[in-house]
Amino acid sequence: MKLYLVQHGESVSKDVDPGRPLSAHGENDVKQLAESLRVSGLTVNKVLHSSKMRAHQTAEILGEALLISGEVEVTDGINPNDPVQGFSIRAHKFKHDTMVVGHLPFMAKMVSYLVTGNEDADIVAFKPGSVVCLQQDGEEHWQVQWMLRPDTL
Repeated sequence: MKLYLVQHGESVSKDVDPGRPLSAHGENDVKQLAESLRVSGLTVNKVLHSSKMRAHQTAEILGEALLISGEVEVTDGINPNDPVQGFSIRAHKFKHDTMVVGHLPFMAKMVSYLVTGNEDADIVAFKPGSVVCLQQDGEEHWQVQWMLRPDTL
């Protein structure tokens, strides 16, 4: 089973729009990411996102390109400062490839926690619009398979 952890695309500042939707640059980055992943043959069974607008918009773009069936779904427990332990328990129970779109520092801490057991290990450097692919082995340990950032596309 693969778990794709995505930081939402670049958003506008609170001064521009308190809802902080994706900026034009952020939307473009996410569309390029979605197309690159689609062309590579990547598909997912589920796309989850936080309730924040920028995560929802990112998830919709990725879901349109990668989701096998169904719709993107809002989920709780993945906001910027939420504890990672609760969601990690849920992630271990996923049966199919799943994409989760959220925020920093949560996403970086989740990768670190799943791979090392220490949420403060800082093993990946997210930028807005980045995705990390984790794969669970037969013993339910997680390993980083790859990472894509907008500046590498």
